[in-house]
Amino acid sequence: MGLKSDTWIKDMSLTQRMIEPFCEKQIGQNVISYGLSSYGYDIRVGNEFMIFTNVGATLVDPKDFHYDNVVEIDASKQGYCVVPPNSFALARTVEYFRMPRDTLAICLGKSTYARCGIIVNVTPFEPEFEGHITIEISNTTPLPAKIYANEGIAQVLFLQGDEACEVSYKDKKGKYQGQIGITLPKILK
Repeated sequence: MGLKSDTWIKDMSLTQRMIEPFCEKQIGQNVISYGLSSYGYDIRVGNEFMIFTNVGATLVDPKDFHYDNVVEIDASKQGYCVVPPNSFALARTVEYFRMPRDTLAICLGKSTYARCGIIVNVTPFEPEFEGHITIEISNTTPLPAKIYANEGIAQVLFLQGDEACEVSYKDKKGKYQGQIGITLPKILK
C-alpha cells in the first residue's frame, strides 16, 4: 500500500473525475489553503452548515436522529459560519469524490484550524465511495469560532492497496453512497 503523489491525484482527477471540481494548484493567498499538495488534496468546506442545538431538547441518537437537533446556516452571503463555544457543526465538501476500487482515503484537519481549537473529523473514504463528504467540526474552545466557507478545511491522503478489494463500498450498497449535501446520521433498516 502506498501513499499517492500529486501526479497520481491529478491524473485520477482529470481522467477519472475522482475529485470534482479539481484545483490543480494549492491556492493559499488570503484564504485557508485548498487544492493539490505534494501528497494530498486540501478540500474546501461548502457554504451549508448544520449546528447542533438544544432548543428542541431531544436526545442525540445515531439510530434515531432528529432533525430538530440542528439549525441550518447558509453562509453564502457572509462567507463564514460561526460555531458557538464548545459546540459542534456538520458541513460538506465543495468537492464531489469518486474513489477508485483499490484506493482508500484518510482525511485530517488543517493545522490552521487545529491551532485555533477547531477539530475536524471525517471517516475514511472507502473504495468506490461516491459523493460529497460530510464534515464534522468541533469547536473545543470557550469562544465562538469562524469557519470560512469555500476555503480549506482538511487534507485528504490517498492510499492505494496492493490489490483491489473483494467487496467495495459500492458493492455493499453503503448507506451514504451518492450523498449530496450534508447527510445526517442514519442506519440501514
